Amino acid sequence: MGGTGHSVFFLLYVLCVLWTLFEAESQKTSDCARWCPLNSRCVNATACRCSPGFTSLSGDIFTNRLENCDDINECGPRLAVSCGKFADCQNTEGSYHCECSPGYQLASGAKTFRNESENTCQDVDECSFRPPVCHNSTVCVNTVGSYRCRCRRGWELKPGFQNKQMNTTCQEMSFPAWTEPPGIKSQSLSNFFKKVQVLRRDFKPALAQDTIQNLITSVDELLEVPSDLDALALPERHKMATHLLSELERVLRTLAKAMPGASFTYRSPLNTELSLMIQEQGDGYTTIGQSHARMLLDWAVATAARDSDPTVMGILSSWKMQELLANASLELDPETKAKLKDLHQGPVRGAQYKLLSAVNLVFLSNTNTEHLDSPVTFAFSHPMETPGPRQGLVCAFWKSDDRGGGHWNTTGCWTRGTSNDSTTCQCSHLSSFAVLMAHYDIEDPKLALITKVGLALSLVCLLLCILTFLLVRPIQGSRTTVHLHLCICLFVGSAIFLAGIENEGGQVGLRCRLVAGLLHYCFLAAFCWMSLEGLELYFLVVRVFPGQGLSKCWLYLIGYGVPLLIVAISAAVRHERYGRSLYCWLDPKDGFLWSFLGPVIFIVLFNAVIFVTTVWKLTQKFSEINPDMKKLKKARVLTITAVAQLFLLGSTWVFGLFLFNPHSWVLSYTFTVLTCLQGFFLFILHCLLNKKVREEYRKWADWVTGNRYSEFTTSSSNQTQAHRPSESGM
Repeated sequence: MGGTGHSVFFLLYVLCVLWTLFEAESQKTSDCARWCPLNSRCVNATACRCSPGFTSLSGDIFTNRLENCDDINECGPRLAVSCGKFADCQNTEGSYHCECSPGYQLASGAKTFRNESENTCQDVDECSFRPPVCHNSTVCVNTVGSYRCRCRRGWELKPGFQNKQMNTTCQEMSFPAWTEPPGIKSQSLSNFFKKVQVLRRDFKPALAQDTIQNLITSVDELLEVPSDLDALALPERHKMATHLLSELERVLRTLAKAMPGASFTYRSPLNTELSLMIQEQGDGYTTIGQSHARMLLDWAVATAARDSDPTVMGILSSWKMQELLANASLELDPETKAKLKDLHQGPVRGAQYKLLSAVNLVFLSNTNTEHLDSPVTFAFSHPMETPGPRQGLVCAFWKSDDRGGGHWNTTGCWTRGTSNDSTTCQCSHLSSFAVLMAHYDIEDPKLALITKVGLALSLVCLLLCILTFLLVRPIQGSRTTVHLHLCICLFVGSAIFLAGIENEGGQVGLRCRLVAGLLHYCFLAAFCWMSLEGLELYFLVVRVFPGQGLSKCWLYLIGYGVPLLIVAISAAVRHERYGRSLYCWLDPKDGFLWSFLGPVIFIVLFNAVIFVTTVWKLTQKFSEINPDMKKLKKARVLTITAVAQLFLLGSTWVFGLFLFNPHSWVLSYTFTVLTCLQGFFLFILHCLLNKKVREEYRKWADWVTGNRYSEFTTSSSNQTQAHRPSESGM
């Protein structure tokens, strides 16, 4: 009973305490605002406070019962927090956190962090982190925050796809198609393309290195001398060279992409050398080279526009290519011409050259190389050469033309320096390059004017001589026949020279070859008739017996037959040597100019002997005929006769034979004046100084003016002439 009483008492006590507490709480709550909105708490009976991460229009504490507590966007435009590089801020309800950007992750492996000081975001290598969705013909390439797929070595893009895309798809690389250039008939060229087709048929990307070596060997065999390529006309040869260089560049660029490794150098048994550099990535300047050439360029220049890895740089140096590109014209850029004009005080008509270095074919992955963003520097090796007057080492490139051919050009290339065995060049474009020893043809305006005026005057005088020898009967004879045909040959040769000697286009075509051939024949014929002049003079002065001259049959055979034989043999052996890039004359290469110089030297020496002999004989005859003749008069007569015979026998050409240095202006002007005025001197000697001719001229003049010619005057003149034989112009 007592225990039950205690229990009841304890229960009543607990109820009393709870009631007291309930009353106290009710009293406290009655002092707080019951209207505080979500995400807030009561401050007092009339105010509320927004929870952390929320705010109202009035701020954190507000009294307006219509206001709400809205979430604060810590990642909004007025960024209140900084997550650092490669990270993004993510807003949450009442808070925020930082996450690494796609393609990056925290070093700890955690997903989120709170501020920049906790940022350890680093790039994720997707190619090793997770299997990328790349076609099995491609390889995965990690990029910043992502990945791309590109073709494997030895594979190329399938049509319709682009490289370095998520869906890139490739196919096994093949040898590029390569066909013969149209319109060129050559057995050597046909054999070469048969070998190319075999290489294309058997090509495997894994054997790209062997294929490149076999291709270079085939090119060497094609260019090996002698071959039927030498028989091709120059336009066809240059067309073939342009085709060969452009296609070699395309094929080597493709095959290089299939090769493993980063570099490759090969030298053939015939000293053709190839250097390749193949890299996936690069930066700054890089150098590639071999024994014949070196190249320094910015890596950005070498990379293709579409970033198609790998990047290829290559140099193919061939000495055998020199023969194929020889005898092409050289076009100087306007800047070089202006400098040379100021230096030599005369305009530059062009330049003749000699190839010094190997022909260097340069190619890159970048095919848009006509105007490079930064210039490329080259160093080309070549035998030591010391330029002479009006000569210089030129950095030139092979430039194709609209007709498929090409020529050497210097535009966009500059010579930066030379040493004993190397020349440094800088170019703003890429092509096939070589170092040339150029001899500049500087035109002397005064000399050109003298040539044109002198030849024009000689043409008029030669025409008067021809008409005189045909129409004046009193002077007809074997000597007049020789005079006539000498003048005809000089007239035709001078007319052709004046009208067609200059090769305006720079290309040696049919017109230029024909002009060179005609000049060769006409001037050789003129010299042959000069030799006959000397022979006739010998018979007249030394062998004074009548009837000892040559018959007309022999005169024509020697005067026209001998030069025809020489020209025919020359054309049959080296017809391509007729014509040059600047002038339509004989090309001096291979000693071809001796087909003209040889006969000329022989005739000049022969006539020199005749000249000395006749002058000596005339001295004796003057003493025998008139022993009392004064020495002064005798000297004057002999001098006039000797000078006349110099022009008659072509001895003035001796000045040209001794003109080894074209810069000797004394010899140049002397030779030009004497040879250009040869027709003028022949007219004076054979016409104006001949009494019989002068008498005929007077008859013609009187007939034109209507006066009758005085028979008494004629008779007196004939008698006077008989007593004054020295004035006959012998």
